Amino acid sequence: MKKHTLLALLAALFTVASANAQRDQQPETDPIILNRIDQWQDLKFGFMMHWGIYSQWGIVESWNLCNEPWINRGGAPYDEYKRNYTALNKTFNPTQFHPDQMAQAAKDAGMKYVVFTTKHHDGFCMFRTNETDYSVTSPSCPYSSNAQPDITKGIVDAFRAQGMWTGLYFSKPDWHNDDYWAHEWATPDRNVNYDIAEHPERWENFKTFTHKQIYELTHNYGDIDILWLDGGWVRPEWSVNDETRPWLGCYQRIQDIDMDKLAAIARMGNNDLIIVDRSVGGRYENYRTPEKQVPDTLLPYPWETCMTMGDSWSYVPNDNYKSTQQLIHMLCDIVAKGGNLLLNVGPDAEGRLPEEALVRMKEIGQWLDVNGNAIYSTRPMLPYSKGGIRYTQSKDGQHRYAICLIGDPTKKATFEMPFDLKKVIPITPGVKAACKSANGSTTLTLTSLIPMQHAVVVEF
Repeated sequence: MKKHTLLALLAALFTVASANAQRDQQPETDPIILNRIDQWQDLKFGFMMHWGIYSQWGIVESWNLCNEPWINRGGAPYDEYKRNYTALNKTFNPTQFHPDQMAQAAKDAGMKYVVFTTKHHDGFCMFRTNETDYSVTSPSCPYSSNAQPDITKGIVDAFRAQGMWTGLYFSKPDWHNDDYWAHEWATPDRNVNYDIAEHPERWENFKTFTHKQIYELTHNYGDIDILWLDGGWVRPEWSVNDETRPWLGCYQRIQDIDMDKLAAIARMGNNDLIIVDRSVGGRYENYRTPEKQVPDTLLPYPWETCMTMGDSWSYVPNDNYKSTQQLIHMLCDIVAKGGNLLLNVGPDAEGRLPEEALVRMKEIGQWLDVNGNAIYSTRPMLPYSKGGIRYTQSKDGQHRYAICLIGDPTKKATFEMPFDLKKVIPITPGVKAACKSANGSTTLTLTSLIPMQHAVVVEF
């Protein structure tokens, strides 16, 4: 090939690559997906479950395998700990797993969608896969002898039967895969442990492995609504910034998983699938997911706070659960600012949701049964959050709601509203409301024969 022809070809390839990178950095513009995101924003309240082999030890999910300075393994030698943890697949047997009961509890809580951890960073698959024998359906796992060993199928079928959207969490990094954490070298941090430039064939093998598993998840369980991708250090170079660069660890290796191809595989036959490539940005992060935090104000894009009900994502004995009031107030605050709440509970080693969590879920559902009009299918309304009130409105703007947050149970409570109102209509049963307006604001007084709890909703 002549030199000038080669240079022209390289220039053309660079131009195409640059155009693709610029496209990928931009938010999604496909009206089909945008419409689906709008529908997702109507749901407001979802259920997340971090569940895997780690539940047997009652420890943090996966992370104790990671040899980073902040990890606490209680002084256990790393190699021994890793060997014992990895072998937990040989004892995982959740004989009390009843997905129909889980789905019923979530529906009764007022939740409208589920996001289930099909595979966390440790690589153990809670679904049937042809790509590895490190899975719940493999003969190495005792649960494989169950009549229906595919836990992901059980979850998807049960929650779909309750009319809920189905979302699947999937970790892009896989610490069990020899083409991610190669056995020849040490694993100093969470990242791929070899130089991709020196071993490109291994990285290609890993990409192929990942894409095949994505195909299994998005084609073997009917139409999935949300593909929720975790492990944000696996990302293209254009997406690395000052905040995310430390995630790349000591070697700063770019781990591009080819999201164009992954997304095309996932959306094959399901073109309105929402994809959440967490923290990466661009067209494949269809909505953002602030973790264990609630933004201070309205955000200019679709978002969802993923939050633990207790302190831990995964099951730990005697976890410190947030009160029902905390959770209801959090939901109201998030919805008023335009977000969704994805509330996580980790099942135990037997496959049961902790009883304390079930109590919280039932109580939240009881509140939503009578006050849900101010939550579901709403949009923010100025001033969103002010004092003890959170404001929402119906999508058509015809109904406006003030959600008055109650601290200690009381029979009388007073709130200030920045509107000149003559009348409000209590939505919460048993509550009476009186208004007194002056100078463009209104003093709202709520009274009840029985103590008011959690939050009271009025329409105005």
